[in-house]
Amino acid sequence: MAAVALMAAAALLAGCSSGDGEDTGDNPLDGEKAEAGTVVVGSNNFAESTLLADLYGEALKAKGLKVTYKHNIGSRETTYGLMKNGSVTVLPEYNGSLLAYLDADAEQASAEGVNAAVKAKLDKSLTLLESSPAEDKDSVTVNAATAKKYRLTSDSTIADLKDVAPELVIGGSPEFQTRQQGLKGLESEYGLKFKSFKALDAGGPLTQAALTRNTVQIADIFTTDPTIVKEKFVVLKDPDNFFGFANVTPLVHKDGLSQEGVDALNAVSAKLDTETLLALDAQVQLDKKDPLDVAKNWLKSAGLA
Repeated sequence: MAAVALMAAAALLAGCSSGDGEDTGDNPLDGEKAEAGTVVVGSNNFAESTLLADLYGEALKAKGLKVTYKHNIGSRETTYGLMKNGSVTVLPEYNGSLLAYLDADAEQASAEGVNAAVKAKLDKSLTLLESSPAEDKDSVTVNAATAKKYRLTSDSTIADLKDVAPELVIGGSPEFQTRQQGLKGLESEYGLKFKSFKALDAGGPLTQAALTRNTVQIADIFTTDPTIVKEKFVVLKDPDNFFGFANVTPLVHKDGLSQEGVDALNAVSAKLDTETLLALDAQVQLDKKDPLDVAKNWLKSAGLA
């Protein structure tokens, strides 16, 4: 649900990579199979997906592979179909969200278990590569004033709110009030009982504004939302993985990527964590930098290009 909501909100901010003139320029829904020897890197229609696609594509090009892009394709329903028929070779995905799409009833007890479950459900032509530590998912986040008042830092956990929660107003989507991965679960799993709940949106501009203005002191904000950087919000750690898993993971068409390409993408995953992805997103969405330039600079700094 987090990824779907993110697409809707972030699409308004979506940046489009220049691709050094190498974007195919074709209708991304044309369904034509990728040309032999060419890796087609796709992205969904929101800014972070475009950035991740550029990271993957430029890492592959650094290894001498021929790469073209199909940016801003659309929803998972569309991109998954293009992956199956070979029109797209590589796509940045989020493992838990992909599993929920493939099997809504699947349990998500660990990142490794999620990936194994995804691989068991994927079309036989597809596979997942190694997941990165970077996650874009729901979180319990406090504003700067609240963090200062209660001495909460990036090392603090959701459990640290137990004694102060009755003094605080929490905000989120209307569904957050009633779902298990929301107020119900925060009470049953962490013992948190808040002063009140304010219905806003799913991590979007209403939630961001309310947290910034202190209308709410705590909110459900996505972990790579650049507003965290801009407003100095503090994301509380979720050691029990209450919000599940949303590790950034390459989804690939088996026949379209060489072992050298596999190794290149796994190397990206090994060095990409949530803090890094948040900083890169901020460069694109706040500083308005070209995601391709941001991708190239980071790959170079990480020794991957």
